[in-house]
Amino acid sequence: MSPLSERLVAWQRSQGRSALPWSGSRDPYRVWLSEVMLQQTQVATVRAYYRRFLERFADVQQLAQAPLDEVLALWAGLGYYSRARNLHACAQAVAAQGGWPRSSAELERLPGIGRSTARAIAAFCWDERVSILDGNVRRVLARWLAFDEDLSGTAAQRRLWAEADALLPERAEHMPAYTQGLMDLGALICTPRQPRCDDCPLAADCRARGANRQLELPLRSRKLRRGVRENWWLWWQRPADGAVWLQQRPPRGVWAGLWTLPLYDSEAELEAAAGSAGLEPLPRIKHALTHFDWTLHPRRALWRDGPLGEGRWVAAEALASYGLPAPLKQLLGA
Repeated sequence: MSPLSERLVAWQRSQGRSALPWSGSRDPYRVWLSEVMLQQTQVATVRAYYRRFLERFADVQQLAQAPLDEVLALWAGLGYYSRARNLHACAQAVAAQGGWPRSSAELERLPGIGRSTARAIAAFCWDERVSILDGNVRRVLARWLAFDEDLSGTAAQRRLWAEADALLPERAEHMPAYTQGLMDLGALICTPRQPRCDDCPLAADCRARGANRQLELPLRSRKLRRGVRENWWLWWQRPADGAVWLQQRPPRGVWAGLWTLPLYDSEAELEAAAGSAGLEPLPRIKHALTHFDWTLHPRRALWRDGPLGEGRWVAAEALASYGLPAPLKQLLGA
């Protein structure tokens, strides 16, 4: 093995994470599910969702046969809901073709599976000699190599992929430990702001450490510019049984496909929609999404009669079976 891969495999087997619910799995369904859930999400958060998904959908066929609303309901609170929609579409594609393809190139053609996820599945399940480059791994390699090209650009990303390919262990059976080792090192040791360099198995020849540049790398000049948004929620409640009026969001955009209260761009629009109904102001909700901070102003009203447009009445006891965004679940106590 290369000097890096030899040390990394030994470190992972002795000190890496081995108690995670998906650790050591060779089942592509379980590996895929964990990889998708872990995108942009902490392990501590994923554990409970992963367990609940497996309790409800034991295999890819069960997930494929489930209604999308049920999948979104189980996903609610995990965020980045396009992952749930892609998860469902991918399960249907796998079920339709009779099982999982056994190469990263074929896996990458499935809905929602990108290059790094496809390669992780192939490396863990079938020992394919392919590199991965998720956020943690990108940071580890950029620091160890002192790779100082701007990873906002696609050309620099291609060159880092090539470097990652060159570092792979020669023997395929080492691929699961090597791949997991890179992930573990980025999560536990080579962290973004306080790397534990003294505990790192790669510290002796880490070029960033040698030049005291750990916190500079990886380079990414294109910074996310956060926006702000403000909307008003109209919570129609039916007096007779407490049912709530919900509308389904469009298939694209924020909260795509989820069910929410009617949403308005201004308080004046909400008041016009409510008509003569008395409005009960509720505490505003601050909700942070990837690209913007969202302030939501809920107003509750009792519905007496009249049309409400597209949507449906949902009984309070049925709310848990609907895909609701996290702040609405909290608001409704669902």
